[in-house]
Amino acid sequence: MPVKVDALDHLVINVADVAVTTEWYRKILGMEVKVFDPGGGKAPRTSLHFGNQKINVRPRDADKVEWFTADRATAGSEDLCFLTSAAPDEVVAHLQAHDVAIEAGPAPKQGARGTLRSVYCRDPDGSLIEISSYGD
Repeated sequence: MPVKVDALDHLVINVADVAVTTEWYRKILGMEVKVFDPGGGKAPRTSLHFGNQKINVRPRDADKVEWFTADRATAGSEDLCFLTSAAPDEVVAHLQAHDVAIEAGPAPKQGARGTLRSVYCRDPDGSLIEISSYGD
């Protein structure tokens, strides 16, 4: 029987500066920053938590063996979509209040469960961040 995945447990983003990036995600997207011990004598790691999800934040120049990284770890190469219960106009107002440039939106987009209303911006590394909601 073939292996079938059921869900995404966590993902990892590569960043130029862990402190700058985690502060941006905390302040702009309301994520909780946690430092954790990966064990095995390895350096502490930093993660972002929201809902039942986790993003590990890895320095782009992390040692490939110690951190077990992708072959081409590059900061700013992500394209991430986050769901919110806030209305698109509220997202726009929040981003504007924090001087975050809006790349596009609100605009209808196709999500995993149907049509989303999405607003786009960029994180400190230039990754494209889509903040979306389902419904009206």
